[in-house]
Amino acid sequence: MSVKVRPYIKRGKSGWEVDIMFKWPDGELYRERVKAPVSSKSGAKAWGEQRQSELLARGKQAKEEVKQRAVPTLEEFVPRFIEGYARANRQKPSTIISKESVLRIYLVPRFGQRRLDTLTHEDIQRLKADLKELSTKTVNNVLTVFNKLLKVAVEWGVLDKLPVTIKLLKAPKPTMSFYDFEEYERLVEAASKLDWRIQAMVLLGGDAGLRSGEILALEWTDVDLRRGQLHIRHSEWQGHVTVPKGGRDRRVPMTKRLAALLAANRHLKGPRVLYRDNGQPATRAAVSRWMAKAQKRAGLPVTRALHVLRHTFCSRLAMRGAPAKAIQELAGHENLSTTQRYMHLSPAAKDAAISLLDEAASRISGDILETEIALKEKPRG
Repeated sequence: MSVKVRPYIKRGKSGWEVDIMFKWPDGELYRERVKAPVSSKSGAKAWGEQRQSELLARGKQAKEEVKQRAVPTLEEFVPRFIEGYARANRQKPSTIISKESVLRIYLVPRFGQRRLDTLTHEDIQRLKADLKELSTKTVNNVLTVFNKLLKVAVEWGVLDKLPVTIKLLKAPKPTMSFYDFEEYERLVEAASKLDWRIQAMVLLGGDAGLRSGEILALEWTDVDLRRGQLHIRHSEWQGHVTVPKGGRDRRVPMTKRLAALLAANRHLKGPRVLYRDNGQPATRAAVSRWMAKAQKRAGLPVTRALHVLRHTFCSRLAMRGAPAKAIQELAGHENLSTTQRYMHLSPAAKDAAISLLDEAASRISGDILETEIALKEKPRG
């Protein structure tokens, strides 16, 4: 048994936190950390000891009451989830901000005052119904965050078990838009007539497969002109520089035209390869404007989105017969299943599959022919 006291400071208010820890008569460990209702350290210590004595004296009834009272509401648990799970595990800023947005916009307004152990399956169905106007992807993102929060509560002993089983909506298979060979070359040509930075952006996405955040974060120290390689070590999202998606760096060989373009435009305006007219690093808004200009000049639909370049990179490799594993490594896909979405475009893969049947048929036919010859040549007794 122990009662410890330590300073408590939250939102500018100070006091004393009492940390009570003991075992119930059945051997189960109990711990309670609470702000003392008194202002002095000695008073907080005395209050904690009295609180511990009262709990033990009341026994089983107190244990059940404490157990119910100890389960926080959703709103109370959210800060613990964000700080103790998301930030403590060093999740990317974009991931943390996304979780905070989901909780703030969709979950806390609906369930903030509910204790976590009182959530029901009907609550989840009503949530799905309330969000019926949103895309399947958005709804599933909300449900995924909700489910993870509850699982963390179980892992930490805040809940004995999951109060609900959350099932995601069945999502349609994602469709990927990409440029065919002629469209992509038109885009490259249009970009080259606008600005070398716009051409570099297009080639970094379409010839090297970089994500938009990786394009923004690319520095000259990542460009190895001697070896003709890019070292993809960083990604940027809303001013935050982190590791690439999947948590791994990768090296990507440059095409000759990309290497030549970067070699010809090496600058001293800063560490980043791409910069705005004011000399500051390029932003997501800036490259979206650049993309729109290039698309318009090339006579392509203006989407402003850079991800089509990365899809084009993977699609072109698949159509040229590149192995799935090579595409995975070049694109930095965490799972091969992501790469497999492009492989239906690979004629080489289909040809190779059919050739296996030809080989099998030839081998079997050969075996049959050899058997027939042997039977004909066998002397009659």
